Parts: sequence; structure tokens; C-alpha cells
Amino acid sequence: VQLQASGGGLVQAGDSLRLSCAASGRIFSRTAVGWFRQAPGKEREFVAAITWSGGTTYYSKSAKGRFTISRDNASNTVALQMNSLKPEDTAVYYCAADYSGGILRDKPYFYEHWGQGTQVTVSS
Repeated sequence: VQLQASGGGLVQAGDSLRLSCAASGRIFSRTAVGWFRQAPGKEREFVAAITWSGGTTYYSKSAKGRFTISRDNASNTVALQMNSLKPEDTAVYYCAADYSGGILRDKPYFYEHWGQGTQVTVSS
């Protein structure tokens, strides 16, 4: 599975962004997908994840209520809709695939494939 994240940019606090993760490979539809982010000088942290079917989602406390993860297996894409962005959301955002499929996990080491990351910058 190869992943490509896109959609980042520079926005103001309160704005919205929609990140997209495009994947290649038939097995993508059987993997869980997670979004993580990493700010300068900080560890990579979990943001959201979705099961292979899209039936179950899981969010970090900071993302819950503001971000929505979704997927379209027909087009091999996973989206992260981010609303009410805050300066503390500034980071490089990565999508990743987990062969567990139906289990949602929030630790980076569970994820076998990673995209290259897309920068999100939120100004105050």
C-alpha cells in the first residue's frame, strides 16, 4: 500500500481544511486508516482512525467534535475534515494504514504504511 496525503495549507483560526489520503493497492480497502500529526519538537500524535468498512471511527480528545474522518473504498481515499481549527492544530499531518482492518489503534507503531505528510498551519 502506498499513501499520499494532500490538502494542507495556511489558514486562520476558526477556518476549515479537508485533508485527503489517496492510496494505491487493492488491499487498502481491508486496512484501517489513521491520521497522525507531528509538530516541531514534539512526538507524532494520534488524531483519528477509521476501520476498513468505515463503520467505526475513533478520535483523539483534541479532534473529537471538530474533525471528521471518512473513507471511500471505491476511490481508495480517506478524508479528514477539520473544522474550527486552532493554532495548536499546526503540524505535519500523516495518514497511515494498519492491516488490523477492524481494530482502531492510536499508536504509530501499529501502522505499517505511511504517507509523506502534508503541512497544516493555523495562524491566530
